[in-house]
Amino acid sequence: MKYKLWVRRMSISAPKMTVKSHYPWPLKALFLVLVLGFGGAVALWVYDLGRDFTGHSPAVSKQQLADLNEKVGALTAERDRFSSTVNAAESRLNIEKAAQEQLGQQIKVLESENAKLKEDLAFFEGLLPNATGSQGITIQRLTAELLTPTQLRYRMLIMQGGKGANFVGNVQLLVTATVAGKSTVLTFPGASATAAEKNASQLDFKHYQRVEAELTLPEGAVVKAIQAKVMEKGQMRAQQTSNL
Repeated sequence: MKYKLWVRRMSISAPKMTVKSHYPWPLKALFLVLVLGFGGAVALWVYDLGRDFTGHSPAVSKQQLADLNEKVGALTAERDRFSSTVNAAESRLNIEKAAQEQLGQQIKVLESENAKLKEDLAFFEGLLPNATGSQGITIQRLTAELLTPTQLRYRMLIMQGGKGANFVGNVQLLVTATVAGKSTVLTFPGASATAAEKNASQLDFKHYQRVEAELTLPEGAVVKAIQAKVMEKGQMRAQQTSNL
């Protein structure tokens, strides 16, 4: 057995021997540190190179961020300036709009007053020859119109000629209508008239007084004519009739 082992070791089929050099462990540790450091440096260089190539370099990003912040600041300032201008313009427009609306209302009021003055002037011009002499009371241009089937609006101008004292009296209205197929005469203000209706019929003037109001008619009434009477202490001083 020993002989066979000795022959195998001395023969060509004997196992190969490897000669290894022995290094101290501090040298091995230093070498390992150098290899790791070099590998880390290479990896960091490759990483930075990749960021530069893709445009994500920290230096570039900081510069771009600074530029963007500057642009944002400029745009914000410009927006605030435009916003202030728009707010001021809106305020001026609102003021002008309110002024125009108020002016429009004033114009409507003035137009209404002007129309009444023109009507009064026409009445005066028509009565001028009669108003210089007698002390009589006259009714001018009695008009009436139906606002609704039960609402009748009337207007008239009552004048006193000469230079007499104030005339104090009242207006009585007689409305000729057909109610439920029967002809009837409705008197206003009636016995059940309200205080407002009674006040509307009162007269107290020196030269003239405009009288206008609305009358409430019965349901289904068909108005044919309206007659106005000027009463003074129970006596009629003037009258006029208008047909519808």
